[in-house]
Amino acid sequence: MNIMKKNIPLLLILFITAFLNPLSAQDLPDPMSPPRLVNDFAKVLPADQAALLEQKLFEFNNQTSTQIYVVTVSDLHGYEKADYTTRLAEKWGVGQKGKDNGIMMLIKPKTAREKGEIFIAVGYGLEGVVPDAVTNRIIRNEILPAFKNGDYFTGINQGINTLMKLTAGEFTADEYLKETGRSPASRVGGLVFFVFLMLMLFSGRSTAARHRSLGGNLPFWILMGMMGSSFNSHQGSFNNFSSGMGGFGGFGGGGGGSFGGGGAGGSW
Repeated sequence: MNIMKKNIPLLLILFITAFLNPLSAQDLPDPMSPPRLVNDFAKVLPADQAALLEQKLFEFNNQTSTQIYVVTVSDLHGYEKADYTTRLAEKWGVGQKGKDNGIMMLIKPKTAREKGEIFIAVGYGLEGVVPDAVTNRIIRNEILPAFKNGDYFTGINQGINTLMKLTAGEFTADEYLKETGRSPASRVGGLVFFVFLMLMLFSGRSTAARHRSLGGNLPFWILMGMMGSSFNSHQGSFNNFSSGMGGFGGFGGGGGGSFGGGGAGGSW
């Protein structure tokens, strides 16, 4: 009930948009053949990069049954990106039947005349795991910075890495929001304080201690390395997904998951 109340405004927008300007069959493309999880209609990814993403998403689908689709299109045909993405995900049956565990990341690249658009639609079964606020943060933090530099692969890769970790239970939505909510200034301030504290502790040592070999001071450098890793935890924890590159079989397609307006979008 709470999820439905939360999504009422977006559902109304989708309903009004559909009523005033309904999508026609030709506006919504069919999946590529054979079925795949990366459907690059806009041709923004080189073949090798598309294959890497496909392999990662295919293995994740086999391991968890969660289906994450990446779709690029050259034109939204004048429709609102949330409506277009949700309807396309419904048409393709993204997610497993009865589980509604599908996600569709739709991207319309930026051109000389039009801004770029992205929307991530989340199936009913995953709205509690990937709530709208988290989806919005993923787009803002992981995806758009790379897109603004024209790097579609990095943005997509970082976005799906985080989505996979969330849906696999490696961290929760609250943990992600808490971690990514820390400002860079606060992290730098903490590092400066740590270095100052270490200098104060070591400044009281005798002259002989200050002239010890590097091996004698190793714990300090280990601590510094650990601190550096901690302050880069956002990049390490949320953007590195280890996936084997074993044999690849054909993806069978979606099973019929349902979407109710969950997700978020952005522009650049």
